[in-house]
Amino acid sequence: MTQPPDPFVMILTLGGTIASMPSRAGADLVEPLLTADDLLASIGRPDGIAALRAERILSLPSGDLSFADIGALAQRVREVIDQDACGVVITQGTDTLEETAFQLDLLLDVSQPVVVTGALRNPTLPGADGGANLLAAIRVAGAPAAKGLGVLVVMNDEVHAARFVRKIHSYKPSAFASPAAGPLGWIAEDRVRIALRPAQASPTLSWRENAPDIPIMTMGLSTTAEIFRPLLSNPPAGIVIAGFGAGHTPSGTVEAIGALASKIPVVLASRTGSGEVFSRTYGYPGSESDLLGRGCIGAGELDPLKARMLLALLLGEGADQNRIRQAFAHY
Repeated sequence: MTQPPDPFVMILTLGGTIASMPSRAGADLVEPLLTADDLLASIGRPDGIAALRAERILSLPSGDLSFADIGALAQRVREVIDQDACGVVITQGTDTLEETAFQLDLLLDVSQPVVVTGALRNPTLPGADGGANLLAAIRVAGAPAAKGLGVLVVMNDEVHAARFVRKIHSYKPSAFASPAAGPLGWIAEDRVRIALRPAQASPTLSWRENAPDIPIMTMGLSTTAEIFRPLLSNPPAGIVIAGFGAGHTPSGTVEAIGALASKIPVVLASRTGSGEVFSRTYGYPGSESDLLGRGCIGAGELDPLKARMLLALLLGEGADQNRIRQAFAHY
């Protein structure tokens, strides 16, 4: 009788600080040069987890990753899971890590853990955190308790849901947090502890090898309608407004925003990055109820970056306004 293949955790690498070494440009700079095998060799052979395999997908700073790169990565994740991977770890730079995780969460419908991790301190520095984060991510990817949680981010021994996690500091190892919900769990003494499970999964979208570049328009004190004028004459596929508080803009912008919302999807998020956009609390011009009444779509709990991701993928699918509203209503 043919024996089933042994389970394994696949590590897919994209570059970033975790894979950085002294730059060919010199001057004490670093760039992503380490291979997938280099990263695997850096942690040795951990006890008590499945066999490990590693594959380099890309070697880039994370700001150079694209929707198409992550769409192709999602397909590779499906392939290795079909080859009996019990979990997948993805390493990349932290600048766009939360966006990669959320795009994967929207594109993947798998029960096996898919974990994204990286590093804040490159391997040449004292206290480099890449090895510890990679090892923790591998333990989560191989843990039965992590199944069915959607895509996860593991940093600093914490387990975060892709839909909630944010980078909240530019360089500290504790840079990742989930302000709206807290972490789902943690790693202690090499054991994975899952304390919370999301009540519902993110809706799964299809990847059509196309997603438009959606601008985010951030509101600030004294912002005027002038920032919207170029968009009125040459509208993009859609926009996200990062509004004040629970979803507000200066009163002088509302006519321009309403004109845009009559032409393209306009999603209203909060620039605070945490908390829901309201729908029926304030009633002045530029309030959330005013803007929604002018055709804007509330982002719910999604911050502007995640709202941009969801809108771009929906438009790439060819979704109409009703479909877009239904998708955002999930949040």
